[in-house]
Amino acid sequence: MIRVENLHKHFGGFHACDGASIEIAEGSITGLIGPNGAGKSTLFNVIAGVLPPTSGRVFMGDEEITGLPPHELFHKGLLRTFQIAHEFSSMTVRENLMMVPGGQSGETLWNTWFKRSLIAQEEAALRKKADEVLEFLTIDHLADEKAGNLSGGQKKLLELGRTMMVDAKIVFLDEVGAGVNRTLLRTIGDAIIRLNEERGYTFCLIEHDMDFIGRLCDPVICMAEGKVLATGKAAEIMQDERVIEAYLGTGLKNRAKAGAAAG
Repeated sequence: MIRVENLHKHFGGFHACDGASIEIAEGSITGLIGPNGAGKSTLFNVIAGVLPPTSGRVFMGDEEITGLPPHELFHKGLLRTFQIAHEFSSMTVRENLMMVPGGQSGETLWNTWFKRSLIAQEEAALRKKADEVLEFLTIDHLADEKAGNLSGGQKKLLELGRTMMVDAKIVFLDEVGAGVNRTLLRTIGDAIIRLNEERGYTFCLIEHDMDFIGRLCDPVICMAEGKVLATGKAAEIMQDERVIEAYLGTGLKNRAKAGAAAG
């Protein structure tokens, strides 16, 4: 689904991505982990067209999408959420969903004057779809609540719901578990799994909660210092000496030696 080749992104002298290459298989839930500053969000931003790469290439299937703006990628089915949810706080939860699909008839002044029946039909269909999405995510009781009043976890569910209002092919989730309680995090995880299994969504997600990663993701990619450090199954990655060293600053062997010397 996605192939990234030798990606570099420099901010002055800082190399946020330094030759990263990854592949995301169609139909997978791929996890992206690594310490803070590893380049994970920068990689997401380049793939999603938020940032242009310094060098390297990005492909979606056989099509090169390097540097395409987010709105073009949106129409190709590539969507990205953010660590901090970007809801329209003064609108209801249902309204936040209904405004997602592009090209609505009500967006033009001419149609608001002369095609009101068409607009009404479209809005009725969008409302029905939005209510189905909310029911799928088990937050239909919040349909008429202002989005700004939602909890952090509920806002993450709303962001996930927005991807369901269009024909998403691959969704990039940036720290979906940040600031979310365990109960809602399980609900979010259940929704991701169902979207993957029942609707064929491909996901790639950045997350620091290793239990969440282990439950959902195969494969898992670990980044450090702008490079890909290791790729494999979650259990393998969590026991990889290089991954442990990247997170903790010292590997198991070194810590074992230190413990033996202290003893």
